[in-house]
Amino acid sequence: AAAAGAFSLREVLEAFQRCVTEQREVLLEPYLSGWRGLIRFLQSLGTVFSFISKDAVAKVSLLEGHCGGRQGQQYVSLQSMVRHELAAGPAALRARSDSGCRTVLRLHRALRWLQLFLEGLRSGDSRTSVVCTDAYNASLAAYHPWVVRKAATVAFCALPSRDAFLEIMNVGPREEAVAMLGEAIPYIGDVYSITQELFAQHKLLDLP
Repeated sequence: AAAAGAFSLREVLEAFQRCVTEQREVLLEPYLSGWRGLIRFLQSLGTVFSFISKDAVAKVSLLEGHCGGRQGQQYVSLQSMVRHELAAGPAALRARSDSGCRTVLRLHRALRWLQLFLEGLRSGDSRTSVVCTDAYNASLAAYHPWVVRKAATVAFCALPSRDAFLEIMNVGPREEAVAMLGEAIPYIGDVYSITQELFAQHKLLDLP
């Protein structure tokens, strides 16, 4: 499902807009919808990002399984998921490779990279390869082995120009794409901050 259709920045913006409730809870349905859009963005760039997009597809699919499963009501929000999965105890949670918490943590780290990358694209001060490498080094690189880091850095050198990226956004002229990125990034940042705080509070930031 994640690969269906073309990327639309507007869809991603609207999904992340719907994510956070007045009580500052992060709703998983729009969160996954936003991620499906971001995956389309990664896939539209070809094989350069396949090492991230394939992993994200698997993680989104796993979370969709939790949300649509027998205990789906426990997976309405990030907060209800954390409460539910921690109820079995921290040790039991750490032992599970398919837990929602572990899965969200992987997406959360990738979301930080995308947030920084899109921010760099919006401000447009450097070449896309530099923007992407800087964003990667400040986020995902810490969780990847040396061989993946090396391959990623080499792959980023083949990235298209900033104008080509803004065209991929599918929102019309370049100025509109830049304006919409300016609108979308704070919503993505808000979801990232709430998740970071929640996971830090429950000591879940280093789940194996």
